[in-house]
Amino acid sequence: MNLRDLRYILAVADTRHFGRAADRCFVSQPTLSGQIKKLEDELGVVIFERTNRSVEVTPVGATILAHARLAVEQADTIEQVARAFQDPLDGPLRVGAIPTLSPYLMPLVLVPLKRAYPKLRLVLSEEITDSLLARLHRHELDAALLATAPDDLDLDAMALFDEPFWLAHPRNHPLYEKDEIEAADLASLELLLLADGHCLTTQVMDLCRLAERPSHGEMADLRAASLETLLQLVGAGFGCTLVPALTIRGGWMTDSGIIARPLALPDAYRRISLYYRRSFPRRAALEAFAQVVREHLPNTVRPLPPT
Repeated sequence: MNLRDLRYILAVADTRHFGRAADRCFVSQPTLSGQIKKLEDELGVVIFERTNRSVEVTPVGATILAHARLAVEQADTIEQVARAFQDPLDGPLRVGAIPTLSPYLMPLVLVPLKRAYPKLRLVLSEEITDSLLARLHRHELDAALLATAPDDLDLDAMALFDEPFWLAHPRNHPLYEKDEIEAADLASLELLLLADGHCLTTQVMDLCRLAERPSHGEMADLRAASLETLLQLVGAGFGCTLVPALTIRGGWMTDSGIIARPLALPDAYRRISLYYRRSFPRRAALEAFAQVVREHLPNTVRPLPPT
């Protein structure tokens, strides 16, 4: 039994699929299956029940997997401690970001980060909040850029900036003639929202005091999977939406038929923070990344000082 075998069984447990697990581990499926069978023979127990349609963890397998996850996490921590002692700014830094942030923030950060810390290699992932948190706990990510504070005592955070919301509406909308957009204006709108699972949807609903999604009307069935699609719907005249300030630097501002307006509301913003495990040893790498982010933000957002 070795760490490689433990990583194999964890990959199968996480994906419930031998083919996807093999892809994650960068080996062929026969190699992964053969090694897991050897491990089961060595231990004298069956970890996975296999059928043509599914892979299920056996009761004894669940106990073994819990210990395997701890063992792999400790081994990863040993490697991180050694790397941090040598040079915390050398090597990969695996950072995840939510889809409503990554396409707009990362282009501002990648070149300055490479210039300031040439030995630090940023490895990016883009997923919704729940997926990023799960990968953070599985030690597949070192940190995650989130706009929603998770209720998790094992995580710590570096607050980076406050990002105001802007209203995006079609050029011929009645609000075009209004000098300031206030709470009463938002209350009268049927807003386009992202599909369920995006934290931005919850934040917009909270800001607009919406207890639930519209269940009827034109907006009820329009649920975009991305901000880009949402903005295309606005440009086509289907309605209005709220967007984070960084998005107004995107290409959609040119000849899109969309007007972007700041809100006259002091609480109309989301806080972007970098979340990481308290046990993560390369804090200096996270601080370096956080500082580069703060130094290269546009004036539409509010950087927060290091704490």
